[in-house]
Parts: sequence; structure tokens; C-alpha cells
Amino acid sequence: MKPAPFDYVRARTLDEALAALDADSKLLAGGQSLVPMLNMRLVRPAVVVDINAVPGLDGVRARPDGGLDIGALTRHSELLTAPLVKERAPLLAAAAGHVGHRAIRNRGTIGGSLAHADPAAELPAALLALDASAIIVGRGGRRRVALDDFFLGALTTALRTDEILIAVEIPDARGTGWGFAEVARRPGDFAIAGVAAVVHGSRGRCDRARLVAFGAHERPVRLRSAESVIAGAEASPALGQPAAARTPADCLPPDDVHATAEYRAHLVRVLSEQAVRDAVTGMSG
Repeated sequence: MKPAPFDYVRARTLDEALAALDADSKLLAGGQSLVPMLNMRLVRPAVVVDINAVPGLDGVRARPDGGLDIGALTRHSELLTAPLVKERAPLLAAAAGHVGHRAIRNRGTIGGSLAHADPAAELPAALLALDASAIIVGRGGRRRVALDDFFLGALTTALRTDEILIAVEIPDARGTGWGFAEVARRPGDFAIAGVAAVVHGSRGRCDRARLVAFGAHERPVRLRSAESVIAGAEASPALGQPAAARTPADCLPPDDVHATAEYRAHLVRVLSEQAVRDAVTGMSG
């Protein structure tokens, strides 16, 4: 199939892009989700606003506090290779390696992945585990939204129709342990289920943890009951088992043609145990 007719705007500045946005428009960044949806006529915008020519919306930058600022047009492939990502947010690099195939990673963008909000996507889950925030601009100004509040449901976010996600802000994650595990039918497929974990701690104890399941709920979801098992506990890889036992309290896996809800719930338990074990083992301090 081919898209329904639409007008095309190639914005050269952020103001120009914002001026073209309304309820009947769609932003084009990497296009790895939008173009297939256009071709299948799942979306029929009156205007497609291409932001690839807008300067300053890509790249990975170090924050003075040890965190990262990542421009929304940064490609998945750069997340895999950027030294700053490997040093300060290795979980994000690991998650990017599971995204699609090389051609998709070369075009897909971190901002596009967040704005599309597919419940089975890797990057939204990894960024939620890293306690990241979305930096958003609109005609009314600029705002910062924690990813805990950004994902509202399947393919639904806190972005308004006249706003653009311009960057992702990641706090200092150095010295933390992390784990990432997923199950997919084939390499490059969306995950049937997966878990991303980040554990903070020192002197042999876990201070706090963030566990996020994806492909197992209507959005990437914090496994807060499992997190509570880890927080304040002695740092031991054996924590994975009691944490995993608490995962059913926080996610409602879907039944679909790819897997049953029961199987997805089982995967979340198994993958949580693995991700927590890896995160606790990798803690420094």
C-alpha cells in the first residue's frame, strides 16, 4: 500500500517546525515507525513535518553532573558506538544493540523511539530504568517531563500535538550496576518480553533499584514491588530470585498472536532474575 496524500514540510529551524504542527500533522525523524504506518494507512496526517534539517537536535553531550544530554535526532547506531554512552550509560548502549537491524539502527532516532512509545521497544524501557527525562518544546515554551510521567499507554505519551521532543536527559549513572535481558523470536524482532535493571549502592548494600519490564504491559512499566525487595538489601546476586517473585504485582501482560499473557508473565520473572543478578554483580563501590 501507499500513503494517503499529505503535504510535506522540511523545517530548517525549530520555530519553523513548531509553526507547522497541529492535530493533523506528524513529525518525521528517522521514519522507521512512521513510514510503515503511513504506507499501511494506519495514520493519515494532512502534513508531515521533517525535522532532520533542524540544527542542534542530535549528538551526545556530557553534563557537568556526570549525566548525559542526548539530542532527539541521535541515531540508534550512535548510541552503540559513542564513548560517552558506553562510559556513562552502558545500559543504553546494550539496549540499542537489540533494536531492529543495522539499517533500522542507522536511521532510527532516540526521540522517535520515545515519542512512538511502542510497549515492546527497548530504548524507552532502558531510559526509564535510567531515570531519564524528556526535554520538550512547544509554542508555550519548554518543559521537562520525567519518563515516569511521559508514557501514558500503548503508543501514547504526554507529548501535545504542538510540541516536539528535542532531547533526553540522563542523570549520572556511573558506579551503578545494570542488567538487560529480553526474549524475541528472531534477532531484530520486537521483544516478546524484556527487563532493564539499574541498581545503586555502595559498601556491599543496594541503596535503590529501578526495574522496568517491556513487552509485558501497555507501556514500559516499573516493577516497583520487585524494586522494594532490593532497596536496602545486602548486595547479593541471589536477590534476583525474591525480586523476580514479586513481578506479577506490577505488570499485566497482554494475550496476542505472539504469546499468551501467562507466558509473558513467566518471561518477566525469569528475565528479572537475570537482570537483577547482572546488575548487582556489576555494582561498584
